[in-house]
Amino acid sequence: MTSLTQRSSGLVQRRTEASRNAAADKDRESGEDDESRREEEEDEDQGDSKETRLTLMEEVLLLGLKDREGYTSFWNDCISSGLRGCMLIELALRGRLHLEPCGIRRKSLLARKVICKSDAPTGDMLLDEALKHIKETQPPETVQSWIELLSGETWNPLKLHFQLRNVRERLAKNLVEKGVLTTEKQNFLLFDMTTHPLTNSPIKLRLVRKVQESVLDRWVNEPQRMDKRSLALIFLAHSSDVLENAFAPLLDEQYDLAMKRVRLLLDLDPEGEAAKSGANELLWSVVAAFTK
Repeated sequence: MTSLTQRSSGLVQRRTEASRNAAADKDRESGEDDESRREEEEDEDQGDSKETRLTLMEEVLLLGLKDREGYTSFWNDCISSGLRGCMLIELALRGRLHLEPCGIRRKSLLARKVICKSDAPTGDMLLDEALKHIKETQPPETVQSWIELLSGETWNPLKLHFQLRNVRERLAKNLVEKGVLTTEKQNFLLFDMTTHPLTNSPIKLRLVRKVQESVLDRWVNEPQRMDKRSLALIFLAHSSDVLENAFAPLLDEQYDLAMKRVRLLLDLDPEGEAAKSGANELLWSVVAAFTK
Protein backbone atom coordinates (compact mmCIF):
# COMPACT_ATOMS: atom_id res chain seq x y z
CA MET A 1 0.00 0.00 0.00
CA THR A 2 2.86 2.33 0.88
CA SER A 3 4.70 1.62 -2.41
CA LEU A 4 1.47 2.23 -4.35
CA THR A 5 1.05 5.59 -2.60
CA GLN A 6 4.68 6.49 -3.36
CA ARG A 7 4.26 5.58 -7.04
CA SER A 8 1.08 7.68 -7.21
CA SER A 9 2.76 10.67 -5.58
CA GLY A 10 5.75 10.29 -7.93
CA LEU A 11 3.44 10.24 -10.94
CA VAL A 12 1.65 13.37 -9.72
CA GLN A 13 5.00 15.09 -9.15
CA ARG A 14 6.21 14.23 -12.68
CA ARG A 15 2.94 15.48 -14.17
CA THR A 16 3.26 18.69 -12.15
CA GLU A 17 6.83 19.23 -13.36
CA ALA A 18 5.77 18.55 -16.97
CA SER A 19 2.92 21.03 -16.71
CA ARG A 20 5.28 23.60 -15.20
CA ASN A 21 7.76 23.13 -18.06
CA ALA A 22 4.98 23.45 -20.63
CA ALA A 23 3.76 26.60 -18.93
CA ALA A 24 7.29 28.00 -18.86
CA ASP A 25 7.70 27.34 -22.61
CA LYS A 26 4.35 29.00 -23.26
CA ASP A 27 5.34 32.01 -21.16
CA ARG A 28 8.66 32.26 -23.03
CA GLU A 29 6.88 32.21 -26.41
CA SER A 30 4.32 34.77 -25.28
CA GLY A 31 7.14 36.88 -23.88
CA GLU A 32 8.88 36.85 -27.27
CA ASP A 33 5.61 37.81 -28.97
CA ASP A 34 5.05 40.61 -26.46
CA GLU A 35 8.61 41.86 -27.05
CA SER A 36 8.17 41.94 -30.84
CA ARG A 37 4.84 43.76 -30.39
CA ARG A 38 6.47 46.28 -28.06
CA GLU A 39 9.31 46.85 -30.52
CA GLU A 40 6.81 47.41 -33.32
CA GLU A 41 4.80 49.82 -31.18
CA GLU A 42 7.98 51.69 -30.19
CA ASP A 43 8.95 51.77 -33.85
CA GLU A 44 5.59 53.35 -34.63
CA ASP A 45 6.12 56.01 -31.98
CA GLN A 46 9.50 57.13 -33.33
CA GLY A 47 9.80 60.20 -35.55
CA ASP A 48 7.81 63.37 -35.79
CA SER A 49 5.00 61.81 -37.82
CA LYS A 50 4.01 58.71 -39.72
CA GLU A 51 5.63 60.08 -42.87
CA THR A 52 9.07 60.42 -41.27
CA ARG A 53 9.37 56.91 -39.79
CA LEU A 54 11.98 55.07 -41.80
CA THR A 55 12.64 51.37 -42.26
CA LEU A 56 16.16 49.96 -41.96
CA MET A 57 16.33 49.74 -45.77
CA GLU A 58 15.40 53.39 -46.16
CA GLU A 59 17.89 54.46 -43.51
CA VAL A 60 20.77 52.58 -45.17
CA LEU A 61 19.85 53.95 -48.61
CA LEU A 62 19.58 57.49 -47.22
CA LEU A 63 23.06 57.19 -45.70
CA GLY A 64 24.39 56.07 -49.08
CA LEU A 65 22.70 58.73 -51.22
CA LYS A 66 24.62 61.85 -52.22
CA ASP A 67 22.57 64.80 -50.98
CA ARG A 68 22.72 67.01 -54.08
CA GLU A 69 23.26 64.42 -56.80
CA GLY A 70 20.55 62.07 -55.51
CA TYR A 71 22.18 58.72 -56.28
CA THR A 72 24.50 56.24 -54.58
CA SER A 73 28.15 55.81 -55.55
CA PHE A 74 28.64 53.91 -58.80
CA TRP A 75 31.51 52.04 -57.12
CA ASN A 76 29.38 50.69 -54.27
CA ASP A 77 28.68 47.04 -55.06
CA CYS A 78 27.84 46.12 -51.44
CA ILE A 79 24.60 48.02 -50.90
CA SER A 80 22.44 45.62 -52.90
CA SER A 81 23.03 42.63 -50.60
CA GLY A 82 23.05 44.96 -47.58
CA LEU A 83 19.52 46.11 -48.35
CA ARG A 84 18.34 42.48 -48.51
CA GLY A 85 19.86 41.89 -45.09
CA CYS A 86 17.96 44.95 -43.89
CA MET A 87 14.69 43.39 -45.05
CA LEU A 88 15.28 40.16 -43.13
CA ILE A 89 16.13 42.00 -39.90
CA GLU A 90 13.23 44.43 -40.34
CA LEU A 91 10.83 41.51 -40.69
CA ALA A 92 12.38 39.81 -37.65
CA LEU A 93 12.08 42.95 -35.51
CA ARG A 94 8.43 43.20 -36.55
CA GLY A 95 7.77 39.63 -35.39
CA ARG A 96 7.27 38.17 -38.88
CA LEU A 97 10.35 35.93 -39.12
CA HIS A 98 12.52 33.85 -36.81
CA LEU A 99 15.10 31.06 -37.04
CA GLU A 100 14.24 27.41 -36.59
CA PRO A 101 15.32 25.91 -33.23
CA CYS A 102 19.00 25.02 -33.04
CA GLY A 103 18.14 21.44 -32.02
CA ILE A 104 20.07 18.91 -29.99
CA ARG A 105 23.10 19.11 -32.28
CA ARG A 106 23.26 22.89 -31.81
CA LYS A 107 23.16 23.99 -35.45
CA SER A 108 25.12 27.13 -36.25
CA LEU A 109 23.25 30.35 -37.10
CA LEU A 110 24.15 30.07 -40.78
CA ALA A 111 22.87 26.47 -40.95
CA ARG A 112 19.45 27.23 -39.47
CA LYS A 113 16.47 27.93 -41.71
CA VAL A 114 14.35 31.09 -41.74
CA ILE A 115 10.76 30.40 -40.66
CA CYS A 116 7.72 32.60 -41.23
CA LYS A 117 6.23 33.38 -37.83
CA SER A 118 3.40 35.61 -39.04
CA ASP A 119 2.24 36.57 -42.52
CA ALA A 120 0.36 39.66 -41.36
CA PRO A 121 0.93 42.54 -43.84
CA THR A 122 3.54 45.08 -42.79
CA GLY A 123 2.24 47.96 -44.89
CA ASP A 124 5.49 48.04 -46.88
CA MET A 125 5.34 46.50 -50.37
CA LEU A 126 8.99 45.38 -50.42
CA LEU A 127 8.75 43.73 -47.00
CA ASP A 128 5.47 42.04 -47.88
CA GLU A 129 6.93 40.75 -51.16
CA ALA A 130 9.95 39.28 -49.37
CA LEU A 131 7.73 37.80 -46.65
CA LYS A 132 5.52 36.14 -49.28
CA HIS A 133 8.54 34.47 -50.90
CA ILE A 134 9.82 33.20 -47.56
CA LYS A 135 6.43 31.90 -46.44
CA GLU A 136 5.73 30.00 -49.68
CA THR A 137 9.18 28.40 -50.04
CA GLN A 138 9.46 24.78 -48.98
CA PRO A 139 11.81 23.51 -47.75
CA PRO A 140 12.89 26.72 -45.99
CA GLU A 141 16.17 28.45 -46.84
CA THR A 142 18.94 29.87 -44.65
CA VAL A 143 19.65 33.57 -44.08
CA GLN A 144 22.66 33.46 -46.43
CA SER A 145 20.55 31.84 -49.15
CA TRP A 146 17.78 34.42 -48.82
CA ILE A 147 20.21 37.34 -49.10
CA GLU A 148 21.52 35.81 -52.34
CA LEU A 149 18.11 34.83 -53.71
CA LEU A 150 16.50 38.21 -53.03
CA SER A 151 19.52 39.85 -54.69
CA GLY A 152 19.23 37.59 -57.75
CA GLU A 153 22.66 36.07 -57.10
CA THR A 154 21.86 32.47 -58.01
CA TRP A 155 22.86 30.09 -60.79
CA ASN A 156 19.57 28.21 -60.50
CA PRO A 157 17.17 29.58 -63.15
CA LEU A 158 14.23 28.11 -61.22
CA LYS A 159 14.97 30.48 -58.34
CA LEU A 160 15.42 33.71 -60.29
CA HIS A 161 11.81 34.68 -59.55
CA PHE A 162 12.84 35.34 -55.93
CA GLN A 163 14.85 38.40 -56.99
CA LEU A 164 13.41 41.70 -55.80
CA ARG A 165 13.86 44.14 -58.67
CA ASN A 166 14.49 47.89 -58.67
CA VAL A 167 14.87 47.90 -54.88
CA ARG A 168 16.85 51.16 -54.67
CA GLU A 169 14.43 52.97 -56.96
CA ARG A 170 11.42 51.70 -55.01
CA LEU A 171 12.97 52.71 -51.68
CA ALA A 172 13.79 56.14 -53.11
CA LYS A 173 10.16 56.56 -54.19
CA ASN A 174 9.09 55.65 -50.63
CA LEU A 175 11.36 58.41 -49.34
CA VAL A 176 9.88 60.82 -51.91
CA GLU A 177 6.40 59.99 -50.61
CA LYS A 178 7.61 60.63 -47.06
CA GLY A 179 8.91 64.06 -48.07
CA VAL A 180 12.58 63.21 -47.60
CA LEU A 181 13.69 63.19 -51.25
CA THR A 182 12.50 64.67 -54.52
CA THR A 183 12.67 63.34 -58.10
CA GLU A 184 14.71 64.87 -60.92
CA LYS A 185 16.10 63.88 -64.31
CA GLN A 186 19.82 64.27 -64.94
CA ASN A 187 21.57 63.98 -68.29
CA PHE A 188 24.72 61.85 -68.35
CA LEU A 189 25.80 62.49 -71.98
CA LEU A 190 24.61 59.16 -73.38
CA PHE A 191 21.54 58.65 -71.23
CA ASP A 192 19.12 60.29 -68.83
CA MET A 193 18.90 59.01 -65.26
CA THR A 194 16.25 59.54 -62.60
CA THR A 195 17.83 60.92 -59.44
CA HIS A 196 16.46 61.68 -55.97
CA PRO A 197 18.19 64.67 -54.30
CA LEU A 198 17.65 65.34 -50.60
CA THR A 199 14.97 67.90 -49.73
CA ASN A 200 14.43 67.27 -46.01
CA SER A 201 17.85 67.80 -44.42
CA PRO A 202 16.68 67.59 -40.76
CA ILE A 203 15.60 63.95 -41.21
CA LYS A 204 18.98 62.90 -42.60
CA LEU A 205 20.80 64.92 -39.94
CA ARG A 206 18.76 63.14 -37.27
CA LEU A 207 19.65 59.78 -38.83
CA VAL A 208 23.37 60.63 -38.99
CA ARG A 209 23.27 61.86 -35.39
CA LYS A 210 21.58 58.61 -34.28
CA VAL A 211 24.36 56.53 -35.84
CA GLN A 212 27.06 58.73 -34.33
CA GLU A 213 25.54 58.75 -30.85
CA SER A 214 25.17 54.96 -30.87
CA VAL A 215 28.96 54.62 -30.76
CA LEU A 216 29.77 57.86 -28.92
CA ASP A 217 27.48 59.54 -26.37
CA ARG A 218 25.11 56.58 -25.96
CA TRP A 219 27.70 53.84 -26.23
CA VAL A 220 27.29 50.82 -23.95
CA ASN A 221 29.89 48.07 -23.71
CA GLU A 222 27.31 45.27 -23.81
CA PRO A 223 25.64 44.82 -27.23
CA GLN A 224 22.58 43.15 -25.68
CA ARG A 225 21.83 46.43 -23.91
CA MET A 226 21.91 48.41 -27.15
CA ASP A 227 18.75 49.27 -29.02
CA LYS A 228 18.33 46.40 -31.52
CA ARG A 229 17.40 48.70 -34.39
CA SER A 230 20.43 50.96 -33.83
CA LEU A 231 22.70 47.91 -33.48
CA ALA A 232 21.36 46.46 -36.74
CA LEU A 233 21.77 49.81 -38.49
CA ILE A 234 25.47 50.00 -37.59
CA PHE A 235 26.16 46.47 -38.85
CA LEU A 236 24.13 46.89 -42.04
CA ALA A 237 25.50 50.35 -42.83
CA HIS A 238 29.01 48.90 -42.53
CA SER A 239 28.11 45.88 -44.70
CA SER A 240 26.60 48.26 -47.29
CA ASP A 241 29.76 50.43 -47.24
CA VAL A 242 27.87 53.58 -46.22
CA LEU A 243 28.83 53.87 -42.54
CA GLU A 244 31.76 56.17 -43.36
CA ASN A 245 29.25 58.73 -44.67
CA ALA A 246 27.75 59.07 -41.19
CA PHE A 247 31.16 59.50 -39.56
CA ALA A 248 32.58 61.97 -42.12
CA PRO A 249 31.46 65.12 -40.19
CA LEU A 250 33.16 63.97 -36.96
CA LEU A 251 36.35 65.47 -35.58
CA ASP A 252 39.46 63.28 -35.86
CA GLU A 253 39.35 62.14 -32.22
CA GLN A 254 35.63 61.37 -32.40
CA TYR A 255 36.09 59.51 -35.69
CA ASP A 256 38.89 57.34 -34.27
CA LEU A 257 36.81 56.51 -31.19
CA ALA A 258 33.72 55.73 -33.26
CA MET A 259 35.64 53.42 -35.60
CA LYS A 260 37.33 51.70 -32.67
CA ARG A 261 33.94 50.86 -31.18
CA VAL A 262 32.57 49.73 -34.53
CA ARG A 263 35.52 47.34 -34.80
CA LEU A 264 34.68 46.01 -31.33
CA LEU A 265 31.17 45.22 -32.60
CA LEU A 266 32.51 43.61 -35.78
CA ASP A 267 34.84 41.39 -33.72
CA LEU A 268 31.98 39.96 -31.66
CA ASP A 269 31.08 36.28 -32.02
CA PRO A 270 27.52 36.16 -33.47
CA GLU A 271 26.96 32.64 -32.12
CA GLY A 272 27.77 33.73 -28.58
CA GLU A 273 25.72 36.93 -28.82
CA ALA A 274 22.69 35.10 -30.24
CA ALA A 275 22.72 32.72 -27.27
CA LYS A 276 22.36 35.54 -24.74
CA SER A 277 19.07 36.39 -23.11
CA GLY A 278 16.88 38.77 -25.10
CA ALA A 279 18.97 38.49 -28.28
CA ASN A 280 17.35 38.40 -31.71
CA GLU A 281 18.82 35.30 -33.33
CA LEU A 282 17.93 36.27 -36.89
CA LEU A 283 19.65 39.64 -36.47
CA TRP A 284 22.88 37.90 -35.43
CA SER A 285 22.48 35.37 -38.24
CA VAL A 286 22.45 38.24 -40.76
CA VAL A 287 25.52 39.70 -39.03
CA ALA A 288 27.25 36.31 -39.30
CA ALA A 289 26.39 36.14 -43.02
CA PHE A 290 28.14 39.46 -43.67
CA THR A 291 31.10 39.07 -41.32
CA LYS A 292 31.98 35.39 -41.79
